[in-house]
Amino acid sequence: MTVTQLSAQELFRAAYENRYTWDKNFPGYTANITYKHDDKVFTGKVIISANLKAEVLDVEDESAKQAIHGQAWEIAIHRVRRSFEDTHSANTFSYGKTDETGAVELLVGGKADGDKYKVRNNEVCHVHRLIHGTFVTIDTFSSHDTGEGYLSHTYDSVYHDPKTGEQKGGRSEFTDEYEKVGDYFILNRREIRTEINGEVSIQEFVFSDIKLLEPVAA
Repeated sequence: MTVTQLSAQELFRAAYENRYTWDKNFPGYTANITYKHDDKVFTGKVIISANLKAEVLDVEDESAKQAIHGQAWEIAIHRVRRSFEDTHSANTFSYGKTDETGAVELLVGGKADGDKYKVRNNEVCHVHRLIHGTFVTIDTFSSHDTGEGYLSHTYDSVYHDPKTGEQKGGRSEFTDEYEKVGDYFILNRREIRTEINGEVSIQEFVFSDIKLLEPVAA
C-alpha cells in the first residue's frame, strides 16, 4: 500500500482555508472602544462597515485615534474571505524542515520568493513574509477553535531588515479574545506587550457593546 503524501501546496491550502473568516453576508458592526496605553486611557466608538472599512469616532487625541484605527483595520483585513487562488496563485510551495513540535516548514517560491510558513495541526503557526520592504515574522502559540475555522489567541511578531537581518523595533506579544455576536466571531479584546530597550509598553484595546449593523437592502 502506498501512502500518498500531500503536496506542500495542498498542505498549505488546507491550513489557509481553515482560517476563520467572515462570509459575504457580514453586515459590519459598531462597538465602544477603550484604549489603554501604559497609564493613558482613551474611549470612543468604532464602526466596521460591511465592506470592511474602519472608522473611529469620538477620539480627540490623534495618536490614539490612529492606533485604534490601525487595530480596527487589522481586525477587518484578517477576516476578509479571499480564495487561495486569489492570494497565492503566483506562488509555489516546497517542503522545508519539520521542527520538534511537528510544525512543517513550507518554503515559498515564485512571486513571494523567500517567504516561509509553518503548518501544525492544519493551522498556520509561523509566518515569515516580506511586507512593505520589511520581513515580518509571526509565531502563533495558541488558537481559538470556532468550529468554523481557527483564530489566533496568543502570538508574537518581530520585524527584521531584509538586507542586514537586523531587528527593527521591539518584539511584540499579542493576546486576542473573541465573542460571538449573531453568527460572527468578533474581537473584543487585544493586548499588545512590546519590549524596547528592556522596557515593556502595554497597549490594550477593549471592544464592548458590539452590535451588528442592519444589512443593507439589495
